[in-house]
Amino acid sequence: MSEELEKKNYSADSIQALEGMEHVRMRPSMYIGDVGVRGLHHLVYEVVDNSIDEAMGGHCDTITIDINEDNSISVTDNGRGIPVGMHKKEGVSALQVVMTKIGAGGKFDKDSYKVSGGLHGVGVSCVNALSVSLKATVYVDGKIWEQEYERGKALYPVKYIGDTDKRGTTVTFWPDPTIFTQTVEYSYETLSNRMRELSYLNKGVKLTITDKRQKEEDGSFVSEVFQSEEGLKEFIKFLDGNREQLIQNVISIEGEKNGIPVEVAMVYNTSYTENLHSYVNNINTHEGGTHLSGFRRGLTTTLKKYADTSGLLDKLKFEISGDDFREGLTAIVSVKVAEPQFEGQTKTKLGNREVSAAVSQAVSEMLSDYLEENPDDAKIIVQKVVLAAQARHAANKAREMVQRKTVMSIGGLPGKLSDCSEQDPSLCEVFLVEGDSAGGTAKQGRDRNFQAILPLRGKILNVEKAMQHKVFDNEEIKNIYTALGVSIGTEEDSKALNLDKLRYHKVVIMCDADVDGSHIETLILTFFFRYMRELIDGGHIYIATPPLYLVKKGAKKRYAWNDKERDAIAEEFNGSVSIQRYKGLGEMNAEQLWDTTMNPEFRTLRQITIDNASETDRTFSMLMGDEVPPRKEFIEKNAVYANIDA
Repeated sequence: MSEELEKKNYSADSIQALEGMEHVRMRPSMYIGDVGVRGLHHLVYEVVDNSIDEAMGGHCDTITIDINEDNSISVTDNGRGIPVGMHKKEGVSALQVVMTKIGAGGKFDKDSYKVSGGLHGVGVSCVNALSVSLKATVYVDGKIWEQEYERGKALYPVKYIGDTDKRGTTVTFWPDPTIFTQTVEYSYETLSNRMRELSYLNKGVKLTITDKRQKEEDGSFVSEVFQSEEGLKEFIKFLDGNREQLIQNVISIEGEKNGIPVEVAMVYNTSYTENLHSYVNNINTHEGGTHLSGFRRGLTTTLKKYADTSGLLDKLKFEISGDDFREGLTAIVSVKVAEPQFEGQTKTKLGNREVSAAVSQAVSEMLSDYLEENPDDAKIIVQKVVLAAQARHAANKAREMVQRKTVMSIGGLPGKLSDCSEQDPSLCEVFLVEGDSAGGTAKQGRDRNFQAILPLRGKILNVEKAMQHKVFDNEEIKNIYTALGVSIGTEEDSKALNLDKLRYHKVVIMCDADVDGSHIETLILTFFFRYMRELIDGGHIYIATPPLYLVKKGAKKRYAWNDKERDAIAEEFNGSVSIQRYKGLGEMNAEQLWDTTMNPEFRTLRQITIDNASETDRTFSMLMGDEVPPRKEFIEKNAVYANIDA
């Protein structure tokens, strides 16, 4: 690919300006998704994506990301350097065009980049527009060029500032706090997880991330280096490190089909969950698309053909479905598409039809060869499929019971559900409350016009360790499905949700503010992630934050959500105070619960979002799966942060 690109002249005229930037600051969410934590971190990804584009073209192999002491971000690569020559059409340096024109960049010129990542070509100019200040430094042809900007506008023409033997680009930016009002503080962990992911998706590229706000015990800055030589094979091993492997080998392929670069890696484990992760030009397509459809078709047809011809299905009295072939499967599908067409609610679903056939063909060839060369593994996989099919038949009966209850009228709702009177789902919210006692208090304290209460008995089933029919047969889980009104499962995809009849657009998990409450929250979140992922992606899942303390002095009283707040209030009250520690929701009366946790005017709800699907998958399997050593290591590493209740 790089030889082909090198034949073309990457110059100032390769940069095309598509439109102006006037709307970016006015409507930033249109360009970066939101102006919260996710949008803030997306700025970094946009700058890094430019460097990754250089790497995909064969022009760059080293990228460094620094979180500076003042919370600015610096991204440096050793690519060709953004062109600084005069742009004929715009009459200014090409660097200035790239930095100040939305949609301007080499990735719109097919001669410069055959394939590129990033968010639909928004690019670094959007980062510039949403930054108080940005400085671009370019090392090209032995010279250093620089230009600074303020809220997207150049402060001076591109200027020569010295000589160098380096090449590449450094971009340093300071996010604008008037845009990102929630926070402008970057999470090292969030950025680190994304850099690790990018290293697996672009093997051979060295990504170094350093946090200059934190130091190790030896005085050095907190830092990590990510570089993968095996790409997706290593990614699979990382993701599945917390699961027991069914086969020891990672089945993988890397090549080009119908002009589309396809990379696939997969492995089977002893779990009952299917974990598919798909990427297009390094973008995580969590809504799937044609590449995932192609993978599923190639996997199902090839495995079924092998199982039929091997005679391993002769004693089975019913048909095998596509779902059965994917139980206990962890797979990653990564494609590079020249002109990706994205669909779906969040524009992360690939729509290019030609990709489906390319991936299906690649998977069929890969899997056929592997099964023929590894008959022992093939037999183990087919046996797993047969067990999955038998369990699915048991699950169908449980699912039908859930479906029958769900499609019934209001009289078919769970007996414990205290419903609201409002009929518009967008105005309704349901609280999943730990225990009957707290449920009773919440029922008394709620606003019955738009708030419903569903008490849950104790700790719900850990779905990470349970077979599917056990999940659908669990009484508490059946009540959740029925109360929400969603229909579940088809033969094609047993976990697919139909949200058309979702009865509440806010689903609030409300548990005690202690260790047991946190465990129950995690169990419920595991269920939503594995079986109702669409609710999380749609922004419907929240966690309530009840207070830990009530601090009183005479007629004065204030609530505190942590020890620091408690101590600050006690100091403010200046003198002898009475402190009540709430061990559970049931210790509050209805009025207190409404005032602190349920009243929309004063409460704090934490919306559940997924920043990194692969890392979330790995975390749930580590915390809730069968393998003890990874969980023990996590607890030992994070024990300093644990709150131990007496």
